[in-house]
Amino acid sequence: MSLDRSPRLHLGVFFTGVGPNLLWTEPGAADHTHIDTFVGVARTLERGLFDAFFLGEGLRVRENRGRVHDLDVAGRPDAITQLAALAAETTHIGLVATQNTTYNFPADLARRLASLDRVSGGRAGWNVVTTDNAWTGENFRQGGWLPHERRYERAAAFVAAAKALWRGDPVDEHTDLVDVRARGTVAGTRPVIFQAGDSPGGRDLAARHADVVFSANTDYDKAVEYAADLRRRLAGHGRSPDAVRILPGASVVLGDTPAEADEKARWIRREQTTGPRAIAFLEQYWGKDLTGYDPDGPLPDIEPAEGELDPSRGTIPIGLRTGKLDRVRQWREQAAANGWSIRDLVIEVTPNHTAFVGTPGQVADEWARYVRDRAVDGFNLLPQQLPGTAEDVVDRLVPELQSRGVYRTAYEGTTLREHLELPPPS
Repeated sequence: MSLDRSPRLHLGVFFTGVGPNLLWTEPGAADHTHIDTFVGVARTLERGLFDAFFLGEGLRVRENRGRVHDLDVAGRPDAITQLAALAAETTHIGLVATQNTTYNFPADLARRLASLDRVSGGRAGWNVVTTDNAWTGENFRQGGWLPHERRYERAAAFVAAAKALWRGDPVDEHTDLVDVRARGTVAGTRPVIFQAGDSPGGRDLAARHADVVFSANTDYDKAVEYAADLRRRLAGHGRSPDAVRILPGASVVLGDTPAEADEKARWIRREQTTGPRAIAFLEQYWGKDLTGYDPDGPLPDIEPAEGELDPSRGTIPIGLRTGKLDRVRQWREQAAANGWSIRDLVIEVTPNHTAFVGTPGQVADEWARYVRDRAVDGFNLLPQQLPGTAEDVVDRLVPELQSRGVYRTAYEGTTLREHLELPPPS
């Protein structure tokens, strides 16, 4: 296989606005729903020549065991509305909206994304996601209407319809998953399509339709394996192996010395796992109210409720959704052997996105290896602190990447497609 373009690292930032990754309760943290925060971060990233600024999506306040989860920031604004405001405050950086294909309509969403692309001068992107969360569906009077295994089937039909509308083609499709008859109303636009998902269905959707893949594979060997698999799938759909950029999600912790970076990473990990958040995590497995337990004490001494987890009712990581009783037994054994508290255990068993820890030079060397070996095309950063993480990467890491010849020293185009060095859209 031959990839013609010279290796160059591409960077985005994924601003979720909610969840445990971002330390939004820290003193000095920015207001994470205020437009000034979004503008300030986007301008910092543009100063650092980033490709894109991503916004997450939240169609409903999160839940824990059927109750409103009060540990996340509430009131996340609509992504397209926020990015339209940022289009007027920035000049180059791409503006990517996470938008759900399960609870949206193709003609409406295609029109709104095309409008963002138009007002931003070709800087719009669509991060395609799906969901089987019943609590999200209840906002649309549908609940968990779409079986888990059919999410990507609907997504593929949805994206195909949107692309046709952007081309100005009439769409007339009537199935049990997509029912639309429409013609595009905003001509001459083509937002860049991002796709997040690592399952076989997600990979196939990316190979068929995506321009960029937001993957979870930051470990070097896994990244190489994922890239090879995706490129095989691209060939199966008649697409060039260079038709898609691979940008895994990753966090970065920088320090003046390796020891300082390690210490900071440990501190961040513990701050992310607050006592109430650790208790809420275990409540999903025990199926019982555990608020009377000390998060810095031993695991609950009561048995969990019978029955498997219902992942449609909460936000349980995919790899931790099955085998509840065996998992609880293993956790008890681990906690006893290691002297772990509830919070210690949750820190150890939940996914950790902090993949790169070290001095700016160390991280730059590692990233240069990844991109030169074609394991990835860059990274979509998951900041732990804002504006701190963005400023740290722009001021300390970007110069090291530039000195290694793997990062741009100036924008060479004005559109998101040009920043990503993508071929013309299909």
